[in-house]
Amino acid sequence: MTPASTGASTSVGAVASVPSAQPVSESRMSPGGPGYRRMSLALFLAGVATFALLYSTQALLPLISGDFAVSAGDASWTVAAATGGLAVFVLPMSALSERYGRRTVMTASLAVAVTVGLLVPFAPSLGWLVALRALQGAALAGLPASATAYLAEEVTPKALVTAIGLFVAGNSVGGMSGRVITGWVAQEWGWRVAVGVIGVVAVACAVAFRLLLPAPKHFRPGSLRPRVLVRTVRDHLADPLLRRLYAIGALFMTVFGGVYTVIGYRLTEAPFSLPQGIVGSIFLVYLVGTVSASAAGRLVGRLGRRGALYAGGGTTAAGLLLSLAGSLPVVLLGLVLITAGFFAGHAVASSAVGKTATVGRAQASALYQSAYYVGSSVGSTVGALAFHAGGWGGTVGVGLVAVAGVAAITLAGTRAAARAVVRPA
Repeated sequence: MTPASTGASTSVGAVASVPSAQPVSESRMSPGGPGYRRMSLALFLAGVATFALLYSTQALLPLISGDFAVSAGDASWTVAAATGGLAVFVLPMSALSERYGRRTVMTASLAVAVTVGLLVPFAPSLGWLVALRALQGAALAGLPASATAYLAEEVTPKALVTAIGLFVAGNSVGGMSGRVITGWVAQEWGWRVAVGVIGVVAVACAVAFRLLLPAPKHFRPGSLRPRVLVRTVRDHLADPLLRRLYAIGALFMTVFGGVYTVIGYRLTEAPFSLPQGIVGSIFLVYLVGTVSASAAGRLVGRLGRRGALYAGGGTTAAGLLLSLAGSLPVVLLGLVLITAGFFAGHAVASSAVGKTATVGRAQASALYQSAYYVGSSVGSTVGALAFHAGGWGGTVGVGLVAVAGVAAITLAGTRAAARAVVRPA
């Protein structure tokens, strides 16, 4: 997949020139350079807070079902509402980041999200809980697209995949730690205390993020005019490479959302019948995602972008098939492979969006994040419904269909690239 321009250089989000004698490429951050470690740690913590808050109820769904006397499908809306809120608001938030700055929008988003997170434990009913989770997801929408755009503008191109991989690694640590913490806390004190603890952890991450993140040097404010925004979005959607990347992100997340929404129900039921604390600890496999996301840059260097996507999809499919086993160790191995394949594929696809969009990067990233979290909402809901109808095999079937879609779209990209090479010759 070769990076391509998505519009005229006058579109929203063009990279700003730096008023310095130093070339732009040299003034950007790179590994070992000034500010790079602070930036990496800040965005890592932002990723931790984002995923810990976004999926704070996922490992607790069996307890929420019991507390409110609802089915798995109904309880899954506490996850789908949050990811759906993010999917709907990520594009408007990206437009605000074009006008007011990436760091400003990310800071405001985290502030609102952690405030709502402290209110979630007091939800009196499932309806209130779903509403608060939707609001929390909408607030978090300012993080993913703005972070990717910040990195695309402030980090050297060669270091971009690695930098985004670290941000995605923060996502995996947040998702893992949130589920592990809530699992053990909920076992002793219930799900309300568990999500309250996550809210406090997220507050600490948000404060550290704001103190650590370097001020942007290459940001130039854009316009909030709807006509300009619509034109930028239209240009991105007209780019076939970006469309493929959006679809790939959505399909990968469909698998992941479905698996991790339902796995708690499977492991607490026969034949495993695990206690809530142990089920929460299962999410330690997210550490595998931390490694695979961080290694995405090296994987692309060896296999190319499309090769890395094939590898991620194949690893995910193998994990899905292994998870059908009746042996707990084999199921855990399957979860390890699903997690590794998903995070590698996500890091590759999201970094490719940042490289492909030479203008309107925040909008390009926002469209990816919107598709990605729509996939999460669809996966959470459809995966739960499939589990209710056909057990774990139904959830795995949904995941395999999504992985087949990733492979088909990547193959289409391979053929398109081959035609592009032949044409000039």
